Amino acid sequence: MAIDIKEVEHIALLARINISEKEKVEFAEQMTQILQYVEKLNELNTNEVEPLYHILPIYNVFREDNVVESPDRDELFANAPQHEDGYYKVPRIL
Repeated sequence: MAIDIKEVEHIALLARINISEKEKVEFAEQMTQILQYVEKLNELNTNEVEPLYHILPIYNVFREDNVVESPDRDELFANAPQHEDGYYKVPRIL
């Protein structure tokens, strides 16, 4: 499959870039070479090759879900600069 100048112009328009006439010719040749290489790769028999989803092995690391006692409310409010009626008091933001 060959890419012509018209298709390069269309791609440049979609990408919102200005390219010169010389660049249009170069890009058409380069894109044609890329597509030829992909077509050559498609000739390979990959029936027995498993797809590679990620280059590194990925696995979830889970921790035990242990129930622990919550700190006392007074203990938590001891670190708060201000508190009132069981709530943290913060500056008003409008």
